[in-house]
Amino acid sequence: MALGVAAGWPGSAKAATPAQRLIAAARGQVGVTLTYDPAYTVLAFPGGDVARVKGVCTDVLIRAYRDALDVDLQALVNADMRGAFSAYPKNWGLRRPDRNIDHRRVPNLATYWTRQRARLPVSSDPADWRPGDIFTAMTGGRFPHTGIVSDRTSAAGRPLIIHNIGRGAREEDALFDHPLTGHFRWKV
Repeated sequence: MALGVAAGWPGSAKAATPAQRLIAAARGQVGVTLTYDPAYTVLAFPGGDVARVKGVCTDVLIRAYRDALDVDLQALVNADMRGAFSAYPKNWGLRRPDRNIDHRRVPNLATYWTRQRARLPVSSDPADWRPGDIFTAMTGGRFPHTGIVSDRTSAAGRPLIIHNIGRGAREEDALFDHPLTGHFRWKV
């Protein structure tokens, strides 16, 4: 489901920046991705996805990059893990890459973006976050989470984020709700 014109910006998709297209694609999931479903699913490869009505936080990013920038994180993470498996977390006891799930795991995406030299210092200053940036955080002290920084801000001047933290894709003021573990700026 590629976006021909970046919703919310005048002109064609060519006139929109990569960050604007990424945000529009993420925002387009609000009201579409309605539930949080972490179930392991066998996916087509490349370009595999679970039904858009469901997903996890990483699916917001995967879909936004695919729709807006024609970037397939499933294929990219799989290729990088095949070449450098030892660089990735061993949290799941895998002995080799699994193209059905690896790109849907926050620690793997954080490792991939770090290896792509997209990591920035983590900051609690709203001014350090740009539209299209990616954050990672730890919820409940043990659950990794991720999302995209919006181009909209709260009344208090904090950047909104687009993510799925359990109730489907949402755009809300939640960037600083949980301890941040990563800040990335990649392909925007």
